[in-house]
Amino acid sequence: MPDEAAGPEPGPASAQAQAIAPTQPPTPAQAQALASAHVFAMPGTRLVDLTLLLAEELPCWWSTHMPYQHKTFNYFADRPDQATPLLCRAGPYQTRWMLIDEHTGTHVDAPAHFVPPADSGLPNAGGQGAVTIDRVPLDQLAGPAAVIDVPDDLPGAAPGISPVITPALLHEHERQHGAIEPDTIVLFRTGWDRHYRAGAEGARYCFDALVTRTAPGWPAPEVPIMTELLDRGVRCVGTDAPSMGSSHDGAPVHVAALSRGAVFVEALSGLHQLPARGAYFLFAPLNVARGTGAPGRAMAWLPPVPASQAGPNRVRQA
Repeated sequence: MPDEAAGPEPGPASAQAQAIAPTQPPTPAQAQALASAHVFAMPGTRLVDLTLLLAEELPCWWSTHMPYQHKTFNYFADRPDQATPLLCRAGPYQTRWMLIDEHTGTHVDAPAHFVPPADSGLPNAGGQGAVTIDRVPLDQLAGPAAVIDVPDDLPGAAPGISPVITPALLHEHERQHGAIEPDTIVLFRTGWDRHYRAGAEGARYCFDALVTRTAPGWPAPEVPIMTELLDRGVRCVGTDAPSMGSSHDGAPVHVAALSRGAVFVEALSGLHQLPARGAYFLFAPLNVARGTGAPGRAMAWLPPVPASQAGPNRVRQA
């Protein structure tokens, strides 16, 4: 029985902070993790959702994959309708079924998504081909966030072609906010989620660039910037675009990162809510056996904002 005089047992954040509390001065990575762990316990901390809403009328699936479906299997009572009849098959309650691709909505790419098994004899095969989503450690999907702003006027955009995110943006971010430490979650804030709309307008999110090639693609990092991030010890990179890869050639950046054990969180939403530094990011995927990826819930804890700095969130214009 715990000693009441000693106070309550430490929660997860306190335990994490104690686990990395050094007897000697901390390394930069330890100091960053310690600061992030304290975010949970600070008064005024906010938890924000960074996940796209899934719906059949929204462009939540990859445009060349199985379309997302969500249908009623059982309803409280029979309700005849020519288009969508509802049936009470199993009792007076409601439940629905989903047809869903692994890479639907906000989701994570496991290494096996682009890396074939080592013994397959296929190009780019390697040991990371065995790392499916059920084998990705959760701590790889959680950590202090560094949010890199991507300007709207990147050069190179053309119908079906994505503009390129180069190392220059990383260097500018670090000049302003300091070096990115190992195990930081790096998030590219492109504002592309503004195209995530219902109906015909939603084609601009992915379909127009990927399938019909009638509109420019989303901003996408090239291999050199991804290599620099991996060399810094980054193991998880996210974007609010439909894919980390470009609309015209998505494979190279996936192979470069996933073959080294990194993972991508794609199709995030609402990154305008996050500061450049100071938030703590978490993605919680479905635990799918043999999954090349999985949808899930993305969130971030925001540190309190001093009253002197309070103001409107940064919002991109559509």
